[in-house]
Parts: sequence; structure tokens; C-alpha cells
Amino acid sequence: MGMQATSKGNMPVVLLKEGGSETKGKEAQKNNIAAAKIIAEIVHTSLGPRGMDKMLVDSLGDVTITNDGATILKEIDVQHPAAKMLVEISKTTDNEVGDGTTSAVILAGALLSQAESLIDQEVHPTIIVDGYRKAAKKAKEYLESIADTISANDKNILNKIAKTSMQTKLVRKDSDLLADIIVKSVLAVSEKEGETYDVDIDDIKVEKKAGGSIRDSMIIQGIVLDKEIVHGGMPRKITDAKIALINTALEISKTETDAKINISNPQQLKSFLDEENRMLKTMVDKVIGSGANVVLCQKGLDDMAQHYLAKAGIIAVRRIKESDLTKLAKATGARIVTNLDDLFEKDLGSAEVVEEKKIEEDKWVFVEGCKHPKSVTLLLRAGSQRVVDEVERSVHDALMVVKDVILKPEIVAGGGAPETFAATKIRGWSKSLEGREQLAAEKFADALEEIPMALADNAGMDPIDTLTLLRSKQQKGEKWTGIDVMKGKIANMKSSDIIEPLTVKLQIVSAAAEAACMILRIDDVIATQKSAGGPPGGEGGMPPGMGGMPPGMGGMPPGMGGMPDMGGMM
Repeated sequence: MGMQATSKGNMPVVLLKEGGSETKGKEAQKNNIAAAKIIAEIVHTSLGPRGMDKMLVDSLGDVTITNDGATILKEIDVQHPAAKMLVEISKTTDNEVGDGTTSAVILAGALLSQAESLIDQEVHPTIIVDGYRKAAKKAKEYLESIADTISANDKNILNKIAKTSMQTKLVRKDSDLLADIIVKSVLAVSEKEGETYDVDIDDIKVEKKAGGSIRDSMIIQGIVLDKEIVHGGMPRKITDAKIALINTALEISKTETDAKINISNPQQLKSFLDEENRMLKTMVDKVIGSGANVVLCQKGLDDMAQHYLAKAGIIAVRRIKESDLTKLAKATGARIVTNLDDLFEKDLGSAEVVEEKKIEEDKWVFVEGCKHPKSVTLLLRAGSQRVVDEVERSVHDALMVVKDVILKPEIVAGGGAPETFAATKIRGWSKSLEGREQLAAEKFADALEEIPMALADNAGMDPIDTLTLLRSKQQKGEKWTGIDVMKGKIANMKSSDIIEPLTVKLQIVSAAAEAACMILRIDDVIATQKSAGGPPGGEGGMPPGMGGMPPGMGGMPPGMGGMPDMGGMM
């Protein structure tokens, strides 16, 4: 049975269960670093405006075409434990700051491959980790020192930031239009508290629909509901809408306990049904009495209630998601009412128009023209489903970077300029370190330069020439010099309007350094197999489903067993 491990005295000791395995020391580090490097290589080519997209096909045959680092790594189901850590940093970077996911992974990969050469020179991993940590702290200080502080609601700069974020994506041709609606929407939902702003991106509802072109995307000062009006007899459009938001059902509720009603003659049945109708009519009358002409309901609407509402010329929509109801309340200024007895005119929200429009083949209800909406909708359009999905991802990144700048109004140039600046500074600073940490700090600087290198690489520029020129310009103190990928030359990124939030750069350095340090500290990978539930104490020979290999890996992933379904022929 189990895997043998020998102690110093060469006595064989069975330590791990059957199917368990252990990799130790340098071999484990090499293995982990190799896996991390492969992940970095996958996203390497998608960095920058000249970056390429990836087509990912999942097990169901669904296709995703994207350039977004986090999405790429999320969709490819990574198995290797060290590689999973890089996937995690791309995920956290995506959730924290929204952009820079690819850069974070490339930097982490570069830090590890730089560390590998030090490990080969017998530098202890702990020393490398210490050096990296100090260097990362320094790098963040240097980045902060060159950041420019701006005013948080400077539309012009926010526009440039949104555009920079979208330069690398599929939507770059239309980035001017999209940047405009993105900045408007973020400013609409931002709330000023004293000097600072607070922004919740969730207040921006992003709806996407294939059809039309990206240019048809628009911002709606209000909310779009992907539902239709419940009754054919209701008007399709109401101007100067008074909106009631109700999160209770307009139907007769069933009793909690089991109740029986004994009815002995038709007359009683009729009066029973009439009574139900009367109750419904009372409910509807309460709504009408409040002066509402639009009812948006989170739960169900009885047929009879629909009839009465239609007669009164009221638009009603039912089964609206709770999150949408909250957004509606923010947009229209209505109060969400749970009990109809509580519904008064002061609880109603207002909008210029509530209208049902046909988008492609679906009918959606638009609540438009709210006065000062604290919640808005971006309606994204594009030629096909794949494209509109990618537009949505790009818009998410752009929304996030605009939010980052409003929360922390400091900016740096893009195009690899800040990374090169920090690298140059760290090289100078590393001389002050004593001992082998100095080597680690230098390697950290080399790794930072991997980002401008990748940009140059993807642009088809000569990486070595580009980097040497970049370094010499930075040495002369031209701190905004970076790579203008579209023109294929070194230029001042500030004047090229390529600017990014400082928050994103700091997050990239922190996340990458932490992941690299974590992986470097590992010198032993022990994989064990859990036995599938047999009687305790003895596994009948072997646990089921594990021929010495984890399930689903019988030499090959399922669905790839050499050649599927060719039975007798092989």
C-alpha cells in the first residue's frame, strides 16, 4: 500500500496514504515557479492596446472571447495549486480596483522567474522574500511620490481615465462615446460627503442586448427593467409618471393554517368569489387613491387586480428583483411600501416617462428622466452576443477605474511609465541594502520592467532597444516617459492622455509581491488522497474510483481518453 518515505536510518516508513505524493525542496519550488510562469505567459500577450484576445471554450461549448485578465484566468479551470494563487490575485485585483488584472499576474510571474535565478545561485528563499517585501514597500512609496492629485469631479480627466482603461479592449474605437456615458453615470451615483466622495458601483445597472452597434449604447437617467407590462389593456407609455414601489403581492393571500370553507349552494359560492374580488378591488383602490399611475411590484399580481388597474389606466409590472426595486427607489425617490395601507402620495417616486419599448425581440420597461437619479442604467448594445459580453466586461473595468479616481483622486501616467520609474529608483536604493537582499531588490526592479517589456513585445517593438532607451530617459528624470504602443515609440504618456489611477498601480504591486512571496516560501508540496467512504479502518484494497490517481484524471482528462467511442476498432 502507501507511498514509502525513508527516514535517515533508511528504515522504510509508510507515511502517506496510497496515491499521496510529496515534492520537496528545490524541486517543489521549481515546479511552483514553472506553473506560475505559464499562467503569466498565457495573459502576457493580452497586455496593452496591441494585446490580443483569448477565445475560451468551456465544457458545454460556450465561447467567451475576452482580453480581461481576470476573466481569462477564471474561465480556464486551473488545477495546479501554485497557479491558483495567481488566479486569486487577478480575482482580488478585479474586485478591488477593477483594472490591472493582467499586469498583476505578469508582475507576479516576473518576480518568481527572477527569484528562480537567485535560488539557483543558492540565495535562500527567505532572503529573497524579505528583499521583495522591502522593495515592494519602496515601490509603492515611489509611485505615490510621482502621482498627481486632481479634483475628484474633473470630468476631463475622468474621461481620459475611462478611455485609457478601454484602449486595451475590443471597444477602443468607440471608447470616446463609452467613456462619456461611463463618467456621467459614475458622477450621477457618487455622493459627496464633505470633501470626499462615496461611490457604489452597484447603483449603476448595466443591461446588455445584442443588436445595433456599440455606438447605440446609451445612459438612461433611471432604470431599465427587463420585464414587460402585465396586461394588454394597460397604456404602453405614461408621461409624468407617479411611481408606487410595492414589495407585497396584490393577490389574496392564502391562509397560513389549513382552512376549509363549506359551501352548500351556488349563491354562497358566488358571494364568496364576489368577496374575493371586492378585496382585490379595495387593494387597487388604495393604489389609485394614492395618485399613482405606475405600479412596480416585487411579487405577484392577481388577474383580477390587473383588470382593475388596467381600467384605471395604470401601468403595472410584476416580479421585479429586489435589487432592482432598491435601485428604483434610489432613482425615482420613491419609498418601498410593504403594506398598502401605508401608501400615500408622499411615498411615490417620479419620472418623466415610463414606457415599454421593444429591444430586439424583448419588451422592456424604461423608467426614464428621473430628476436627480442616485441610480442609473447603462444600456449596452453591440452586433453580437459575444461582442456585447466583452463590451460589458470592458465597461465594468472602466467604471471601476473612474470610481477609484473619485475615491482617491491621484493619478499616474500609463504605458509602463510608473513601473519604469519605480524600477529605476529601486535600483538606486538597492545599493543601500547590505547582504544578499540587495540582489533581491535589484531583481524586483527587473521584474517591474517586465510590464513595459510586455507592452513593447506586443507592439512588435524591439524589447531590448525600447527598454534601454526608456531607462536612459527615466535616468534623466523624464518620469512620464513610457511606451506609446499605438505609435510604436517612446513618448511622454501624460501628453498622450494615457493616465491611470494610482490605486490600481499600488494594488498591482501589493498583490503581485504578496503572491510571489507566498509561493517562494513553499518548499514542500504534499498531496494526499481522501479515501471514498468505505468502512473505517480498512479500505477494501483500494478506495473506489481512484486507481492510484485522483478521479477524472485517468491519465487523461475525461472526454479525451485517446479517442472517444471507437470501441472495437482500437
